[in-house]
Amino acid sequence: MTSLPTILSCPAWDDYALIDSGDERKLERYGRVTVNRPDPQALWKPALSQDVWQRADAVFQNASDRDEDENGSWQTARGKNVPQSWPVTIDGITMQCQLMSFRHMGLFPEQRPHWQWMVKTIKESNRPLKILNLFGYTGAASLLAAKAGAEVTHLDASKKAIQWAKDNQAASNLTNAPIRWICDDAKAFVAREIRRGKTYDGILLDPPKFGRGPEGEVWRFETDINDFLVNCAALLSPQARFMIVTAYALRFSSAALGHVLYDAVARRHGQIDHGELWLEDQSGHRPLPTSLFARWTAKA
Repeated sequence: MTSLPTILSCPAWDDYALIDSGDERKLERYGRVTVNRPDPQALWKPALSQDVWQRADAVFQNASDRDEDENGSWQTARGKNVPQSWPVTIDGITMQCQLMSFRHMGLFPEQRPHWQWMVKTIKESNRPLKILNLFGYTGAASLLAAKAGAEVTHLDASKKAIQWAKDNQAASNLTNAPIRWICDDAKAFVAREIRRGKTYDGILLDPPKFGRGPEGEVWRFETDINDFLVNCAALLSPQARFMIVTAYALRFSSAALGHVLYDAVARRHGQIDHGELWLEDQSGHRPLPTSLFARWTAKA
């Protein structure tokens, strides 16, 4: 494993920008909608004036004072008309964003460096890669992988998220793309795929700190991640190219995540990288750290 962490930093693009951050909040633009929402990582003071922050189209207020509480509600600014959903384009696909009750928008822009690296890997392969996207949410990674020529299996425990991902597929004109949509518990699905002898050339997983499957199955990152990564590694084909795991809202280092992934793929030749995902703000001077990652890449 590499000894030093890597920073993967995501700059703004036409349909997204981190405008400013501070006082445990961030000011962002998704397409034509500007939002002000909590982010406990932003411990510093905002760089821009309150006048700029007050121009946001919508502001999210937490339901409690707990740092990790994502429940709450959106308040739309007077005179602002925020649609129920609106399009945000990213690298040739269209994601329909929404103001969700748990402060998310349906797109995690900081993941873009992973997606671009994955697309490059798929395009440089001499065959269609089979990709498994676990905890796939609204489907950005799945759509980008399919657009690049991969055969994709997308899994999420939420029927609502699966339907949202299908809506994004239609909005992206990828209705005929080879994507298998599955609503299931990730641990149970992976165990069944092992028994079936299935394999994949690339695996992405973005597990929550805590979650429940469709039948109430419990997921806890700290207790489940070790065995789960071992099982995921068992699904890697002999010609597999990568496995990427991302983690949010966790109180340990990327090196710890890298060590866990190293144990899972110990019998495979390749390289482990670990580090943080950052969002660059418009000034270019105050990047916002968002999450940890670890990535196994097969030896060339």
